[in-house]
Amino acid sequence: MTQVLRLWPLLTATHRYDKSISTRNRGQGEIIEAPILAYLIETRNGRILYDVGCDYRKIATPELRDRYYDPETFAFGAPDMHETQRLPHHLAKLGLTPTDVDVVFVGHLHFDHAGGLCEVCGADIHVQHDELQAARSGEDPAYFADDFAGRFNWRVMHGEYDLLPGLRALSSPGHTAGHMSLWVELPQGAPVILCGDAADLQENIRDEVAPGICWHDREDQALDSIRKLKAIAAREGADLWPNHDLAFWRTLRQFPEFHA
Repeated sequence: MTQVLRLWPLLTATHRYDKSISTRNRGQGEIIEAPILAYLIETRNGRILYDVGCDYRKIATPELRDRYYDPETFAFGAPDMHETQRLPHHLAKLGLTPTDVDVVFVGHLHFDHAGGLCEVCGADIHVQHDELQAARSGEDPAYFADDFAGRFNWRVMHGEYDLLPGLRALSSPGHTAGHMSLWVELPQGAPVILCGDAADLQENIRDEVAPGICWHDREDQALDSIRKLKAIAAREGADLWPNHDLAFWRTLRQFPEFHA
């Protein structure tokens, strides 16, 4: 029996960029607005966050913004993030504080998924060994080294595993070396697979299109992961949730409403 009680999608920021960043070799010249999401999962054994969004300080502080979102590296600039979108504000609306988060499951360590670790530094941080190694390599500018250089309670994992009944880590590399999606079995209705950046958009899933950015250009690995997630969803009757699709996000229950 699942231990999951509720699931909240949290809008932590939005980012405007060329669609080809989400769909490989498609959409050049088309600017899309993408939500940057985190997910709060309440279970019988504690609270878990899937991803944590950006580091607000790097966006709100002009000198840090200029340093981290240099136009030569980030042609489309920094995400649009407001103080009220920080994780502590979301948690406060539920009567919680960051200390009430027990585990952070990081799908991958890019700036828009791991920057907010500074807000929940007391939690156990689950990350894949291959992901941490890749992030520390300096090969990909979308990793901001100081986002994950703090004194965190790392739980470095290898491959797929059950966090608890109803929550399973699913390996989905390609976009990054150790990318993980998350199976969430809700008390009612269809299970959910949080795809992370294995699938930014519904289009990635429907048409089996790789993300625009792939670790070491491994488009084949990214496509294998999309097909794997689709096969699991078909076999188990699960819903696939893309991670940066504004139209799809608008179909979800809006915070503080939840899925259960």
